[in-house]
Amino acid sequence: MGTELLLEIGTEEIPADYLDNGIRELKRLAESYLREARIKVEGGLSSYGTLRRLVLVGGDIAENQADAVQEMTGPPKKVAFDEDGNPTKAAIGFAQKQGVPVDALEVLDTSKGEYLYVKRMVPGRPTIELLSEIFPDLIAHIPWPKSMRWGSGEFSFVRPIHWILALFNGEVIPFEVAGVKSGNKTRGHRFMAPQIMEVRYLQDYLNKLRAGSVLLDAEERMEEVKKAVAKAAHIISGVPEQDPELLSRVTNMVEIPFATCGAFDDAYLKLPEPVLITAMKEHQRYFAIRDREGRLMPNFIAINNTIPADEAVVKRGHERVLRARLADADFFFTEDRKRPLEDRLDDLKGVIYQADLGTSYAKVQRFTRLAEYLGERILPEKIDDIGLAARLCKCDLVTEMVMEFPSLQGKIGEIYARLDGHPEEICLAVSDHYLPAQADSPLPASLIGSIVGISDRMDTMVGCFAVGLEPSGTTDPYALRRHAIGIIRIIRDKKVPVCLPDFVEKSAVTLAETISFDTGVVKEKVINFIKDRFKNILLSTGISQDIIDSVLTVDFSYLDLIEKKIEALMTFRESFSDFETLVTAFKRISNITKGVTETGEVHTELFDHKSERGLWNVFLAAEDTVQQKIEEQKYLDALNLLAGLRGPVDAFFSEVMVMAEDKAVRGNRLTMLAHIKECFLQMADFSKFAI
Repeated sequence: MGTELLLEIGTEEIPADYLDNGIRELKRLAESYLREARIKVEGGLSSYGTLRRLVLVGGDIAENQADAVQEMTGPPKKVAFDEDGNPTKAAIGFAQKQGVPVDALEVLDTSKGEYLYVKRMVPGRPTIELLSEIFPDLIAHIPWPKSMRWGSGEFSFVRPIHWILALFNGEVIPFEVAGVKSGNKTRGHRFMAPQIMEVRYLQDYLNKLRAGSVLLDAEERMEEVKKAVAKAAHIISGVPEQDPELLSRVTNMVEIPFATCGAFDDAYLKLPEPVLITAMKEHQRYFAIRDREGRLMPNFIAINNTIPADEAVVKRGHERVLRARLADADFFFTEDRKRPLEDRLDDLKGVIYQADLGTSYAKVQRFTRLAEYLGERILPEKIDDIGLAARLCKCDLVTEMVMEFPSLQGKIGEIYARLDGHPEEICLAVSDHYLPAQADSPLPASLIGSIVGISDRMDTMVGCFAVGLEPSGTTDPYALRRHAIGIIRIIRDKKVPVCLPDFVEKSAVTLAETISFDTGVVKEKVINFIKDRFKNILLSTGISQDIIDSVLTVDFSYLDLIEKKIEALMTFRESFSDFETLVTAFKRISNITKGVTETGEVHTELFDHKSERGLWNVFLAAEDTVQQKIEEQKYLDALNLLAGLRGPVDAFFSEVMVMAEDKAVRGNRLTMLAHIKECFLQMADFSKFAI
């Protein structure tokens, strides 16, 4: 019969930034543990959480572990039986250990000889017994960014555990973690319903939590936060600032939300909007409010985790705290504006970027040269603007405002550059160059910002590889994977004609002027690193691996051309009926010419067979046209021309002995085939195709 499972880990307040991942990991681990334990879960598992609890719920779970067939190998047959075929002590002992009679033993013929063998059914254990063993280990293995120990114990968890509720079909699952024994009791809201409540089954638990002012489901809690914020804003005819990140974080900071609307001095509205919003959001988790015309209002909304006994007192408390934050922001802004942004470039000489790679100033100098290198090829008419944007883009790192609010880096630079009177596209580039901030976040709007951004990222990647800071496993402290994906996304989106090997080499040569490293090795590592990220992106779109490999093996220069080649190959593969035969012919050419490293001159006077001469003539007739079509990016036309070689190649191999005894004839034939192979490789390495 199916049953229900309920596990609640009650804790001190879990950091809001940790909660979502903790909820996900609880479910993932539970599914893994139950699967390994052969416990069938027909109704699936769900996980929930608030700042004070992590909860696992399962429905229609088998009461017993599934039976298992156990196969055991015993002693050799020659040891298990004597000359008369009677069982020895070895056979009797093996049978007794396996709980079966001697006559149930079988003989298994293996590569090492004949051995005794038994197959028996092992009945599954009761699920509740297994859960008693599983849950302590599961709880201990939930991963957290940081864990802590408390008291004199050695057990670590995100926060001290205060209670554990564990029920299987209404019965307590007995176990102990960190000195806390499991039971059938939970607690409601810490302040509004702190009493201990006994739980009998899942629905009883859910009812008592709701009655105890706890909204367990984060989605429901988030909707209540939205409603509370909107209602409070409506009272003052305002509209709350839309901020999914803040909404998610606030949702994880409460078990049930209550909104308070406060105000601040409208004199602070002279501060740039990002400064005001960040001051409210980052330190206090307040929602900014706009009027119906979209202007910021001198108001905010705070979400409380309790119903205030005196809302006026709570409101004044929020206003007092925010007033101090805004006063600080106003002071920082005033101090920063005493100097133009560009004057701060020299201040970066006092900021260490990385111990082996020097200061932030040195980094800016390097990627400014890279940006100008790209600008000369992509946007030569804006080369001066590109250089200025690159020099400005890190200057806000040494402003008072960014040191107080690090998340404003780039945005403050944009604001200050605009106040300094720089052209708008340069101002946008200062903030744009940080985009994309994550693998799937928005891309830069400006081409100048894109050029500066990929130059900055390339310098970071080459520098880290040069000093041995390349990623390993899940460790990637300098976010090089994200930087590589960012470069790829920008190049693809903006159609930036960047030759990646040349770009990597330029970065490596620039860095080599200040530190010593093997530029060739680093260049190869960085190119392969970016190539692997690009390959994964293409695979995620459903393109087959062999088509991707066939192109990337021979070409990793301009990403747009690579994608056009792949598209042409996909069409060609579908439309050309003899595709497999063509691939087979190329593989034969590739295999037989493996030792040929140079394609020298083909001597037609050494031809002694018509199919030999015929293949060479067909190839010569097609070679220049294939080259022309590739240069014109008419890749499908080039492939159709190469397909015309299939018949002559087949005839050649069926009628001619390539490895002739005459060394000159043999070498001439191999050279001819090497020329044909090189022509194919301009498009793709057909030996990579799976047929």
